[in-house]
Amino acid sequence: MKNLSIGFIGLGLIGGSIAKSIRRVFPSFNIIAYNRSESARTEAKNDGTANIVCDKIDNTFSVCDYIFLCTPVEYNVEYLRTLKSIIKPTCIITDVGSTKTNIHEAVISENMEANFIGGHPMAGSEKTGYSNSTAYLIENAFYAVTPTSKTNETSLNELTMLIDKIGGIPVILDYKEHDYSVAAISHVPHIIAASLVNMVKDSDSPSETMKLLAAGGFKDITRIASSSPEMWQQICSANSHNISNLLSDYISSLKKIKAAVDENDTSYVYNVFSKSREYRTSFSDISSGPIPPTFTLYCDIIDESGAISTVASILAANGLSIKNIGIVHNREFEDGVLKIVFYDKAALDKAAELLQKQNYNVKM
Repeated sequence: MKNLSIGFIGLGLIGGSIAKSIRRVFPSFNIIAYNRSESARTEAKNDGTANIVCDKIDNTFSVCDYIFLCTPVEYNVEYLRTLKSIIKPTCIITDVGSTKTNIHEAVISENMEANFIGGHPMAGSEKTGYSNSTAYLIENAFYAVTPTSKTNETSLNELTMLIDKIGGIPVILDYKEHDYSVAAISHVPHIIAASLVNMVKDSDSPSETMKLLAAGGFKDITRIASSSPEMWQQICSANSHNISNLLSDYISSLKKIKAAVDENDTSYVYNVFSKSREYRTSFSDISSGPIPPTFTLYCDIIDESGAISTVASILAANGLSIKNIGIVHNREFEDGVLKIVFYDKAALDKAAELLQKQNYNVKM
């Protein structure tokens, strides 16, 4: 690709990670960045990610070929309007927001369709801020790209090529289809997970028996309930129509299942699980999402002194770092008594190979 000038409005986790990815792959690109807090600006300048950092949005950004809006969704529209009078005619503004309708409607209202292509990297972390950004955050993650009715094909191809080069997997979508899809596979599941956790909390005994006995099945389907409440408050507001419609569908489905349970309709209940199992097993587990995947191994060990340290020593001797390790106290939905979590899939695969060679029964 030719040398480009890339602007960033916001250097949080996503903005910082994309900027670092571009610097890693295209060291000669000119990167100009604005961020409200001075600390992120200083860090981006000092670590070599940004060539120029700004404490305000001004004509410095007029040289940019692309500008990434990487602030919360409610601020992106404001910054879009500020940039309107600054950018050159060929500049493309893109964003990284998890909802697209609001920004696209603003683009249409401001007559900026020729200068905008929406974006949404399906990656993230429970951590925030530039200090937690990484040049590999969007590696092998789907990256939704939502062009407008006036998007130039050359610019679209160049942006998707840029996303591909820094490790993302570009998927071109209509912005309305994007918002309906993420409402179903991300927004509604977060609401369900949060409500399920709250139901258990409210139903638990004073001695917290449910919390004590919570096994992997419960923890897995509610892990996303640990996400930022501020962020999800904003998302539910921005994508309320789609979320509301899909929640109505889900509530209707739950009522049918409840009726089948009440009436002991075993055939209906079986079909619910059979249908979901067939569809779920067709999913690919390669791509990442806003909540990173866990790289977990389950291992059967003998209940004796030093059993855990023996396993840990085998892994450490081969240079494998363990993120977390512990005994599973409820194995109803788990495949081993010892649960080990690693930082990446390469370590997970290597650990499984090593332990199997030592005759441990291992499941992933």
